[in-house]
Amino acid sequence: MYRFSICIFTLQKLYCYQKNLMDTIFINEKEILERYKSVQAKAHKGTQGHALIIGGSYGKIGAIVLASKSCLKSGCGLVTAFIPKCGYEILQTSFPEAMVMTDSTEKHIAAIEFDLEPDAIAIGMGMGQEKETQKAFLQFLKSNKKPLLIDADGINIISKNQEWFDHVPEKTILTPHLKELQRLLGGWESEDEKIEKAVEFSLSKKIIIVVKGAPTMIVAGHTVYKNATGNQALATAGSGDTLSGIITSFLAQGYEPVDAAILGVYIHGLTADIASKVMGYEAFIASDIIENLGKAFLSLRP
Repeated sequence: MYRFSICIFTLQKLYCYQKNLMDTIFINEKEILERYKSVQAKAHKGTQGHALIIGGSYGKIGAIVLASKSCLKSGCGLVTAFIPKCGYEILQTSFPEAMVMTDSTEKHIAAIEFDLEPDAIAIGMGMGQEKETQKAFLQFLKSNKKPLLIDADGINIISKNQEWFDHVPEKTILTPHLKELQRLLGGWESEDEKIEKAVEFSLSKKIIIVVKGAPTMIVAGHTVYKNATGNQALATAGSGDTLSGIITSFLAQGYEPVDAAILGVYIHGLTADIASKVMGYEAFIASDIIENLGKAFLSLRP
């Protein structure tokens, strides 16, 4: 009995010690201004970064449209979308500023092959989980060395194949919503346990997790960044696609991954804070996030 009690006490001390190692930082305007770099007067599209957005499937090309638009409208110089053939006309028509590359298949991605050198890549939005798509995703992970963001079906696929994290670059950003986070981490009994498990996962895989919610939090190892912007207007279809595009834009522009995540989450939430004052919560949709990006960036200027 005595030895058993000692073990329990020791485990409790260890648990408390690990919990105390967690550092929480609130993302406010001061934190943002310390990280944000305004566009230089002599900048051109070649100096502002080139982002590659990979995903889409039949009926879900809109996710790539939203991610690509939000990426380019967040300061990135060039955006290329890699999609199934069925999305070519949709993307070229709805967003002519983007360049488009297509897979050999019509309705889903089967082989991720491209002849360009992007500065950052986002993958998973609307991608689906076809067997061919999963194989293509694994081959992509094995060959990719670029700064990376994984979203949506990319998270769902890797949650079922967690050994694939061996091929994921350090500081890769994952952007799960609640259900995707559950698939990634398993269940939890409380909000505190959810964040503790996210911290443990971030440390073990050496990745950054954007825990979407109210508020959204960025988990980067022992440090948890708690966002100060955003409201219930963001509870709308496509909101996460735009967030992934914004963060990827900052990655392509050369920001450190944790700073890209912090800036992206803050700006994303700020668009809702600005727009909801004039249009309310109910009428706000993901396209309004994109439409209000300019105002959000202007608010960062002196």
